[in-house]
Amino acid sequence: MVPVSQLVAGGILCGLVLGVGLWSIVSAVPRLSRPHLADRVAPYVADISETARSLIARRTVDPLPLFGAFFAPTAMRLRRGIAGAFGGNQTIERRLRQSGSPVTVDAFRSRQLIWSALGFAIGILLVVAAVPLQPVPLAGQVALPLTAAACAFVFKDWLLQRSAKARLRRIASEFPTVLEFLTLSLSAGEGILDSLRRVARASSGELSRELGLVVSEVNTGIPLAQALQHLARGIQLPLLARCIDAMTGALERGTPLAEVLRAQAQDARDETKRALIELAGKKEVAMLVPLVFLILPVTVLFAIFPGIFVLQAGF
Repeated sequence: MVPVSQLVAGGILCGLVLGVGLWSIVSAVPRLSRPHLADRVAPYVADISETARSLIARRTVDPLPLFGAFFAPTAMRLRRGIAGAFGGNQTIERRLRQSGSPVTVDAFRSRQLIWSALGFAIGILLVVAAVPLQPVPLAGQVALPLTAAACAFVFKDWLLQRSAKARLRRIASEFPTVLEFLTLSLSAGEGILDSLRRVARASSGELSRELGLVVSEVNTGIPLAQALQHLARGIQLPLLARCIDAMTGALERGTPLAEVLRAQAQDARDETKRALIELAGKKEVAMLVPLVFLILPVTVLFAIFPGIFVLQAGF
């Protein structure tokens, strides 16, 4: 065995890092040659051809082509294992749709794995930094990186859940105003599709964007009722689902749609008021915690301390 000094080992490591970095940069540079006919046609037939989808999927790898191509099979197996362990990808797909994120389920799982790897690396660094200060048992050295990786994985999922809930709250807050806008447009003589198009064009909220997607689907040939039901299944907001059911029922039976939307808007405002009253009741109980455990003891202390001080000074 040839002895390797610390300087030579550091030089080898830096050379490997430099080589991998240059290789990744060169591989990320677009090709200057003319693309093949199959590469040019594949994006246009990807919805009907499995071969075209596989050709598009292997053209680029994010973020580094070298590491992506090398670790892609392992990452795919890990994503499948995670999906099987956590009950499939339906929940993640629903949360991504509710949060309005364009990220796919596989991309989100890949990001979760990256976060877990970063958490594992941070755990290892903490163990290495803690060993010189105080010896860490072997169980702690193994458990800390694994715990950090699990926490990073769960934290990424919690961020997605928080983003989905926040967007649903914004949609619920915009819901009565959008319905009243639709009611005004319908009362002015416009059709339901023209009213949806007007709301999507004039507004800038989350619900308006979703209605814009509905209009885009209708423009591609999908029936309006089907596009609205697709929106209700994707968002899964009770207020929106009830309104869409009422709208589709009114369209099928020929009921005046303006009155239906006006009633739905009033119901949404009443439900918002009930939610605010319930939230105020919960906050009232929560406000008793600082009152009882912080403000009241300080008040009692200020009331009793001067008397105790006078008694001690008098004797």
